[in-house]
Amino acid sequence: MRIFVPLAVAVIAAVALAGCKKEEEAVAPPRPVLSMVVTPTALPGTRFAGTVQAKVQAALGSRVAGRLVSRSVHVGDLVRKGDVLAVLDATAFELAVRSARAELSSAEATLASAIAVEERQKTLLQSNAAAKAAVESAEQSRAAADAGLIRARTALVKAEEQLSYTQILAEFDGVVVATGAEVGQTVSPGETIVTVAQPDARDAVVDIPETAEAIAVGSRFTVSLQINPAVTVRGVVREIAPSADAATRTRRVKIALDNPPDTVRLGTTITAELEGPDLTALMVPETAVLVKDGKPHVWLVDETKSEVRLAAVETGAAIGRYLPVTSGLKEGERIVTAGVHSLEEGQKIKMEDEASL
Repeated sequence: MRIFVPLAVAVIAAVALAGCKKEEEAVAPPRPVLSMVVTPTALPGTRFAGTVQAKVQAALGSRVAGRLVSRSVHVGDLVRKGDVLAVLDATAFELAVRSARAELSSAEATLASAIAVEERQKTLLQSNAAAKAAVESAEQSRAAADAGLIRARTALVKAEEQLSYTQILAEFDGVVVATGAEVGQTVSPGETIVTVAQPDARDAVVDIPETAEAIAVGSRFTVSLQINPAVTVRGVVREIAPSADAATRTRRVKIALDNPPDTVRLGTTITAELEGPDLTALMVPETAVLVKDGKPHVWLVDETKSEVRLAAVETGAAIGRYLPVTSGLKEGERIVTAGVHSLEEGQKIKMEDEASL
C-alpha cells in the first residue's frame, strides 16, 4: 500500500493543476484591440490644396526707367480707376517736353516764313518780276518746313507720352494685393511696382498632378477654407494650364467660385474637392486585412457582445497604405485594424482608442 500512496498523490495534484489551468483560461481577460468605424473617404487625387486669387489682376509698372520718388498705396488699400499709385522722377522727361515744345515753335515759325516766301514769289511771277525757278524753290522750302512741323509735333507728343509714364495710374477699381518697389529704388521698364486686383471675381487656384485625367474644364469642385472647413462654396474649372511645371509635374487649375462669401478672402488657403460619382470609397488600412485561403478578410467587431467575427471582403488596388473595400463591408461597421493574425472567431475583445485614416 505504501507504493501506491505517492502515485495517488501525484494523480490528485495533476488533476488539481489541470482544474486551475481551465479556471484561469475561463477567466482570461478580453484582448485589447485597435479598431475603427468604416466611413466613406475621399479618394486620393480628388482633393487639392490651393489659394484664393483674383480672377482679374494687373501688375502695374512704368514703361520708362527712373527713380521711384513716391508710392501712395500699400497692400490692402482700395483704389479707384485713375488714382495715382506711384510717381517716378520726371525731371529729365519734363526737360524733354520743353525742348520738344521749343522745336515745335521753331518749326511753326519756319513754316510761316516759307509760306510767306512762297506766296511772294508767286505774286512776283505773275508780274514777271521773278523766275519760275525761284517759285519752285520756294515751294520746296515750304514743303520741307511743313514736314519739319510734323516731325516737331510728333516729337512733342512722344515726349509728353514719356512724361505721362512717370505716373503709375490704377486701370480699374480694385484692391492693392502686392507692391514690388520702394521709394528711392530705380526701376526698369516693365518692372512691377504695384499689383491691383478686382476683389469681386475670385478663383480658387490649385496645382494638380499631370496624371489627374478626370479633371477637365467644366469639372465642378466644392471649395472649403482650411481655417474653417464649415465655410464652403462651389466652383467650376474655367482654365487648366496646357503643360505641366517642369519641376513639380503639376498643372495649374483655376476654379471660378460661384458667389463666394466675404470670408473667402484673397490669399486664403483652401481645399478643393472634386464633385462627382465614385469619388469616395470605404478605405481600410492594409493592417486590417487578413488573407485567408487566398482571399481578403476583416475582423468585424460586435460592439454589443464585444466579440469579433471574420468577414470576407473584396478590395481594390492599394492606395498608399490603404485598400478600398468594394464589397463585404458597410458604412458604419467597426473593424479591427491591428493584430488580425492572432485573433480567433468569437474572441472577446476590449476596444482601445479608435484608429483613423
